[in-house]
Amino acid sequence: MVGLQFLLSSQMAGAAIQESPVTPLVHTIAANVQSDRAMETMRRVYSTDHWFTFPKFEETALYLKQRLEQSGLEQVEIGGGNADGETQVGYWTMPLAWDVKQARLEMVEPEHTLLCDYQSTPASLGMWSGPTPKGGITAELVDINKTPWPDVKGKLVLTDKNSAGYKHRLVKYGALGAVNGFSEDPALRDGRQWINAWGDNGWGFTKASTPLLSFSITPQQAEHIRKLLAEGKRIKVHAVVDSRYYAGRYPWVTGLLPGISDEEEVLVLGHSSEQGAQDNATGVSAMIEALNTIGSLIQKGKLPRPQRSIRILLMPELYGSLSYIRAHPQRMKKTVAAMTVDTPAASYGLAGTEYTFYMNPQVAMSYTDALIQRIAKAYFTSRPWHWKENEPGTDSYLGDPTINVPDVWSYSGTGIETHHNSEDKPDTVDPRSMHDLITVIASYLYFNASAGEAQVPWLADIASDHVYQEMAATASAGLDALRSGDAASGSYGLDRMSYLRDRGHDALLSVLRLAPAKDRAKLQQSLAPQLRQLQAASDWQSARLRSAGAVAKPDSVNRDAERMIVHRKRPGTLPLDDLSQDEWEGYPSGAWNKLVTVALYWCDGKRNLAQAIHLTKMEMGPTDFDFVGYFRFLQKHGYVDITK
Repeated sequence: MVGLQFLLSSQMAGAAIQESPVTPLVHTIAANVQSDRAMETMRRVYSTDHWFTFPKFEETALYLKQRLEQSGLEQVEIGGGNADGETQVGYWTMPLAWDVKQARLEMVEPEHTLLCDYQSTPASLGMWSGPTPKGGITAELVDINKTPWPDVKGKLVLTDKNSAGYKHRLVKYGALGAVNGFSEDPALRDGRQWINAWGDNGWGFTKASTPLLSFSITPQQAEHIRKLLAEGKRIKVHAVVDSRYYAGRYPWVTGLLPGISDEEEVLVLGHSSEQGAQDNATGVSAMIEALNTIGSLIQKGKLPRPQRSIRILLMPELYGSLSYIRAHPQRMKKTVAAMTVDTPAASYGLAGTEYTFYMNPQVAMSYTDALIQRIAKAYFTSRPWHWKENEPGTDSYLGDPTINVPDVWSYSGTGIETHHNSEDKPDTVDPRSMHDLITVIASYLYFNASAGEAQVPWLADIASDHVYQEMAATASAGLDALRSGDAASGSYGLDRMSYLRDRGHDALLSVLRLAPAKDRAKLQQSLAPQLRQLQAASDWQSARLRSAGAVAKPDSVNRDAERMIVHRKRPGTLPLDDLSQDEWEGYPSGAWNKLVTVALYWCDGKRNLAQAIHLTKMEMGPTDFDFVGYFRFLQKHGYVDITK
């Protein structure tokens, strides 16, 4: 609070109209960012992480510890999760540590061609690839689209999609492994898709996984091989892989920029341990430089020290953040807000590089959703940016009610799609985009670290604005549907209006977390006018829909769902990676599937399942998914408890 009042008094004196209270803060930070230093950090992180072995991850962690200490952070430490292939964090099974010294794949018939060499292009070998005997193996290479599954036994298989998606069947039918022929961007003729998943039933390679070979070739090579096969030629390859699995550590690094008090923290987190410069060495370096910038401004007296401390967490994606959360539950309890940074910083000249800010899941709608939009609006005055609803797939799950930290995710495209590709190199990173990213991160962190009772009215107002936008969009869609004869969609819009009112109520009250506990009851009373306005807005939009013919139609009654209350047993999502896919009964893994993840979030041990299903449909849209069957399946395997 002191910091923001200082800025407003020192920089807004005599000013005319400012866009918002965050504008002077954003300008102060933007004027002091040193993107060149962040670029050097990015190159150093890439130099070790692009080998994507666990010994190299340890080297990265040592460098990051040094870099955080140079930036003036305190309590800098290296920790980590047990990379033993059996420890679970939440219900995610930690992978085994993995190392590789060399790997080569050569075509030996009908011609001699070097296809893959790990030492020259690390991404030509899939992460967690199994080893070969010392002298290597020679095997036939067959096309997945031309070969019946029973005929792949003892052979390597050329895939047309990410080969990790085929691992279960490769194991089932006795293949030696896969040669990935897929690329997210086939226009990168010499680029290789990085295969970073090789578990039999999920992402990481666990003790229950099978050590198959994993290679990745270029689109150009894949086309040539398919041409040879189409000509009726038999292809043989020779593979040599010197790799090993072992029980080790998946390292994370954390440090603290101290605030006036150590009672609360703001967290910024993003993953290291990836092969790309954009994804995610840029995110790692931008977070470090954001804290460096804030610390420098505090030292120079341009910003007061914030009330709350700011913590940085650099870790492996999901496995690292879940390990940290389990290791430090007290730190998480005193964390008031977070930002996830999984973001490239590509050239301004490329279409598709504009920033997107992903919100909290709607079960955790917060003032932070509106705050990041206001910061983006204050900074990106001449460049496009967007906000979108929450998406799973990275470390942006902290809004999960079992963790209860509001979190926004900053992301940007790369223009030329280099996601998980060997072409994701440091020379594709633009210092100007890096400057943007650092500014937004630092502004968000400092505002949350400084905000207090004085900022509550404004934050409540912008939280309301965000909900009003959602209400207006819902009403517009419903009215369009009704005018075109779609009564069901009109009824859905009417139903969703009261749902958004309730979410807005939660978002408004989320600002109370920024005030001392003793003042929250009084502050909540002061929010009564905004809460009444929220109700009025919901009533008005509902009246518009009713006047157009919308009629409320409750969900069809599911007596089984009404009698079930789902109790979650551990935090986080349910990847099912400790079950064989043959045991999944056709249900999706909760690692990335948004529908089942949202439904899980709404199960709080108090609502019955019918209520949780209704809320899921309000967030996700109408669906005929078998929620009762899914949660009974989870109960059968011990993931949740169900009471009547």
